Amino acid sequence: QVQLVESGGGLVQAGGSLRLSCAASGSFLSINAMGWYRQAPGQQRELVAAFTSGGISNYADSVKGRFTISRDNAKNTAYLQMNSLKPEDTAVYYCNADFLGSSWYGWRNYWGQGTQVTVSS
Repeated sequence: QVQLVESGGGLVQAGGSLRLSCAASGSFLSINAMGWYRQAPGQQRELVAAFTSGGISNYADSVKGRFTISRDNAKNTAYLQMNSLKPEDTAVYYCNADFLGSSWYGWRNYWGQGTQVTVSS
């Protein structure tokens, strides 16, 4: 079994910064397309930032220039640096990735449990 564990959420004032981490653990051969999504109350889950299978980073228009996704392959960890936070960034942030299993065939998609980010005005 594999697991994605997010950390780094919290309460911050508008204009502030947070850094989210997503650590992958378990038994797997490879990870692909790690990314961050968020879901605000009453809203659908939406893409924030993610790596494509080719390693290119994509961002939602609403976060371009403010958020940066990065990863440490040696640690199987992805990060989301969030600067100039706005109240509308308030949401539960989820990590997502595709795993090539050591005990199953092919790729499977997994979600983390989420971490709350609250930006006060």
